[in-house]
Amino acid sequence: MTSFRSRNLSNFNIISPVDGSVYGTRNYANQKQISQTLNKALKAKQEWANTDMDTRFSIVQGWILAFAKYQDEIAAAVTMSMGRPLWQANEMGRVLETADHMINEARKTLAVENAPSEDNIKRFIEPVPLGICLSICAWNYPVAMVASLITAPLYTGNVVIFKHAPQTAIIGDFINAAAKDAGLPEGILQALDMSHADTESLIQSSNIDLVQLIGSTRGGQAVYDAGRGTFTRYGLELGGKDPVYLRHDANIELAVEDLIGCSFGNAGQSCCSVERLYVHEAIYDDFIDRFKAAVETSVTLGHPIEEETLIGPVVNADAASRIRGVIKKACDQGAKTLIDPNNYALAKEGTAYVAPQVLINVDHNMSIMRDELFGPVLPIMKVSGDQEAITLMNDSDYGLTGAIWTADTELGITLGHQIEAGTFYLNRCDHADMHLPWGGGKKMSGIGRSYGQAGMDELVTTKSYHIRTT
Repeated sequence: MTSFRSRNLSNFNIISPVDGSVYGTRNYANQKQISQTLNKALKAKQEWANTDMDTRFSIVQGWILAFAKYQDEIAAAVTMSMGRPLWQANEMGRVLETADHMINEARKTLAVENAPSEDNIKRFIEPVPLGICLSICAWNYPVAMVASLITAPLYTGNVVIFKHAPQTAIIGDFINAAAKDAGLPEGILQALDMSHADTESLIQSSNIDLVQLIGSTRGGQAVYDAGRGTFTRYGLELGGKDPVYLRHDANIELAVEDLIGCSFGNAGQSCCSVERLYVHEAIYDDFIDRFKAAVETSVTLGHPIEEETLIGPVVNADAASRIRGVIKKACDQGAKTLIDPNNYALAKEGTAYVAPQVLINVDHNMSIMRDELFGPVLPIMKVSGDQEAITLMNDSDYGLTGAIWTADTELGITLGHQIEAGTFYLNRCDHADMHLPWGGGKKMSGIGRSYGQAGMDELVTTKSYHIRTT
């Protein structure tokens, strides 16, 4: 039996950004609980890996359906934990759709591949599960991420220890409840609350075969450093500072409509939110006028229970203070805000509510154009043409997504080849397509892929067979 030495036994409060109240108090797992969880996973992994593929799919789908039965309670928890409006908080549709789609990809990943053979030599390649997957989930889409962090590893024969961000740790309770409801074999899926220190210690224990993390670049660095010397595999989906360029022939009406959602959806708290916008000088004034008007009329800041609310608070008051500070610093350096925060009654100092904001007269010497902000703010620069725009788009340590709006599809694709990003969009943005691999094109945005065939392939290793017949 493997023993685990805990480095932190404290509890923690979940402070709701909605009203600043204590939404819940939770205990971090202690040494005994973490050791028990790890030993259950070690005991279960071989039998689960040997389970027939279709049987595994059926068992996992049973868990997904059990999980979905809690969707209303989960949506309410998402709203109170991280502030997203209730009418936007049900992510279960994404989980169900993605899980269904992933079965076909898992079949392809798990298929035995025959290699060229000779008269008395037979060769083939067998996909083999990695073993124990430690999945670490961010708070900003705390349910939708289940598809890549739990469903895909289980489909491919891995067992999962799941750690949620403390802010949305309550989601783990529903994961465990659904596992019990569905009668999942013991040890194949376990969610528990662990401190950062204990998470790092678990990785260092060398019992983890794969670490999957969706989170900040700083968080990714911490878990990556924790595994030095263990040769643990990693899949890290990290931050972004995603740029968009509107060419002179862009459909301004469509761009305005999409950029409202891409920049301000989820209060800008998405790794692929648009955080930089470059607009061709020929359409700049027209776009600015239209976009400013659209923000003022459609981006409503309010209590997340109210149906007319488009954006609620950001995740906590500290985040709100940081965002306001970045805006102020940019203005001190010469930027200009277009939206009057006084028109948003809830956006008060000391609260988690931040008024939507658009800035102009910005440049790349400002933090607001270089560092991930994670808030309802969009800085906009005027550019003279394609090459200036592409140079500025690539002038970043991040590279998750990039997008161009143009009426010329062929030219848009040509320009897209020059964008340094894991995903390129033409005439849209901020969309994690389950049919395509998802991940960073530069190191600050992570390593590895989720979704698509490439994402599924990263959850297995290969075993080569060289058979000499007699």
